[in-house]
Amino acid sequence: MRSRRRLLAWTARRPHLPGYGLLAPGLAWLAVFFVVPILLVAGYSVMRRGIYGGVEVGLTVEHYRRFFEPLYLEVLGRTLLWSLGATVACLVLGYPVALAIARAKRWRQVLLVLVILPFWTSFLVRTFAMIFLLRDTGLVNRALLTLGVIDQPIQLLYTPFAVLVGLVYGFLPLMILPIYASLEKVDDTLLEAAEALGARPRARFFQVILPLSMPGVVAGCLLTFIPALGSFVTSDLLGGAKQVMIGNLIQSQFTTARNWPFGSAAALVVMGLVLAIVVAYLRRPDREALVG
Repeated sequence: MRSRRRLLAWTARRPHLPGYGLLAPGLAWLAVFFVVPILLVAGYSVMRRGIYGGVEVGLTVEHYRRFFEPLYLEVLGRTLLWSLGATVACLVLGYPVALAIARAKRWRQVLLVLVILPFWTSFLVRTFAMIFLLRDTGLVNRALLTLGVIDQPIQLLYTPFAVLVGLVYGFLPLMILPIYASLEKVDDTLLEAAEALGARPRARFFQVILPLSMPGVVAGCLLTFIPALGSFVTSDLLGGAKQVMIGNLIQSQFTTARNWPFGSAAALVVMGLVLAIVVAYLRRPDREALVG
């Protein structure tokens, strides 16, 4: 009882905890599971490769120079191209879905559940399901054969098309949800005012709806592009050995090749590239108009 009184008296004297005290648990978590691993990777990237794998004591920048060889730059360029293509495809497919959900007053909750439903299943399981859809004897080829569109099965699996489809399928909800969050906040009176002023549906969309939804579009593009840039499961399972992305390269260096310094250097270069993209967006003069 006396301890409780002392605690209440101390709380009365200090009604508000310091801000840093409230941030301490989160900062400790970030330090242990984010900052420390990055520092380890940065340290490995400038060390020498061990004879039997791992690292040896010694400083070198050879791994960074090796990453910028034509072979690895080709892999990086392919990854950027596929990630950008997946982002554009997700935007084209996801914006109408988000708009339809925002306008569906009665079935909105059901449609949102359907959007997030794939996240209830492992990403690996969903990727394996794509294999059964795209293989020569899969559902897609069987449907095309039944409809008479093709005479024999076409090669869909282990192609760039399969990788792109897998990326779009995996990250499409990450595009839909932010756009929906922005569209839901659009005031209907603005659309009514535009209609009263004689704006046609096309003009109302491009002059009212689209500008107001740009924060969601930007957030969705970032949430789609960045994970797609580091993805390796999709290209590994759907693309085969010939469709290598930068994530596959980094993963193989830490497992099969056992070249931890080069894998660390490649990971840091990609991380720096992503950071540069985010910083470039944050420094845009019109950023305030995009983020609302």
